[in-house]
Amino acid sequence: MSEITDKEQDDSSAPATPSAGSEQHLQRVRKLHELIGDGVDPFGRRIDGLISTSEAKSRFLEWEEDSAAREAKEGGESPPEPVRLAGRLTAMRLMGKSMFVDLRDQAGRLQVYAQKNVLGEERFARFKKLDLGDLVQVDGSLFRTRAGEPTLKASGFELMAKSLHPLPEKWHGLTDVEQRYRQRYLDLIVNDEVREVFRRRSQVIREIRDFLATRDFMEVETPMLQAIPGGAAARPFETFYNALNCPMYLRIAPELYLKRLLVGGFERVFEINRNFRNEGLDRRHNPEFTMIEIYQAYSDCRGMMDLLEELVTTVAMRVFGTLQFAWGEEGEKIDLTRPWRRTAYRDLVEQRMGGDWFGLDPTAMRERAVEAGLEVTPAMAAGEVTHEVYEKLIERTLIQPTFVTRLPADLVPLAKRCPDDAESVDVFELEIGGQEIAPGYSELNDPIEQRRRFESQAARAAGTVEEAADRVDEDFLTAMEYGMPPAGGTGMGIDRLLMLLTGAPSIRDVILFPQMRQLK
Repeated sequence: MSEITDKEQDDSSAPATPSAGSEQHLQRVRKLHELIGDGVDPFGRRIDGLISTSEAKSRFLEWEEDSAAREAKEGGESPPEPVRLAGRLTAMRLMGKSMFVDLRDQAGRLQVYAQKNVLGEERFARFKKLDLGDLVQVDGSLFRTRAGEPTLKASGFELMAKSLHPLPEKWHGLTDVEQRYRQRYLDLIVNDEVREVFRRRSQVIREIRDFLATRDFMEVETPMLQAIPGGAAARPFETFYNALNCPMYLRIAPELYLKRLLVGGFERVFEINRNFRNEGLDRRHNPEFTMIEIYQAYSDCRGMMDLLEELVTTVAMRVFGTLQFAWGEEGEKIDLTRPWRRTAYRDLVEQRMGGDWFGLDPTAMRERAVEAGLEVTPAMAAGEVTHEVYEKLIERTLIQPTFVTRLPADLVPLAKRCPDDAESVDVFELEIGGQEIAPGYSELNDPIEQRRRFESQAARAAGTVEEAADRVDEDFLTAMEYGMPPAGGTGMGIDRLLMLLTGAPSIRDVILFPQMRQLK
């Protein structure tokens, strides 16, 4: 048995995607025109009666069991029923008057056996001219080879789409990480583990929806184009709405619209949404990302902590079958077993910087922060220095699931203050693997206090009084004035959750088409 090794298929040092006009490309284009000249449609049409490779294997195994029982009783067996499959050719092995090829579809891989005496001389010659990457339909019946592998014995085939570029060789042809992200379609074709990550992503989102639906949460949709971007402190993407002659913004969060629904009487709502933030690209950030936001009337941040614990652990068990996950380059174990740790922001800072930290004046805080290895400026206030300590020295050490509670009030303008401490708000940040997975609040429902906080936040961000006024969402405040029930709310980054559960080192590994710098 010999592998197909013509020039275009064994040159593993060739670029993953040869440019149009290359010899490899031109050779396939010539084949394309030959097919057209022979009256063959190289791009196929609708196929009826298709099943997947996994279903074909399942039917075959059932037939084997049944035929074994029949043989034991009657001394004979019937041939398995014919099946029709379609997929991409990913391996080809020529054996004189027969060939083995690998056919891959969304469900997996199945070996196909083609014989000259079955297909006929003309069709077998055409089968031999197929290239790696071609999409084909194959009819036939399954049997088991001497090596024990379930295999489809082809009785007929049709070309469904001619591939005009050779596939990259897995280990040598598509190793450039940036190219994998730019040409995700090739990454998915040649890398089984990448396909598995995105299958799991789909399963995770489906299980999240099922989990919330069984608890009477209603899925909703809110605007992605907003006149006033709100719900988070982030720089928005700007656009212009010609029909209304006004600027608009891609949403940075759906929060203010979901709270309007609480006012309207929908007491349990969630949205799996795309958010857009005009900020940097790094291992944990993509300007377009997926979140789920959940709001429950007559609950609070403790209710949201309970809900998140149950949601994440339920989804992890249903999709991955475990609560133990490897994290980081050294494979440290993260254990999602409940209950998760709950600790106050202030306590974590004092443990790291000393019990007297919050009694220091800003100058002494800055000096101690510099001694700890941080870069701070003389203009930074005490709260800014403290949060720099938290983000740079503490957050990355929180590997096991930890709810960090009671954050400083000036960090979270949309949450209720703690009843025993006006300087803190009744919120949490869920940290796992050294990064924030989800914040959660006891939501502020006092419209007067909300207006004061909005105006204060807008004044800090704007250059003029007029600009500050434009940043306050008056419609949302009016809605609150009709009465918003006390509520708990939380938002979880789906991409970061997938990074945790799959062990992906970068957010770009769990986003099908991550944002990339444009090539010139």
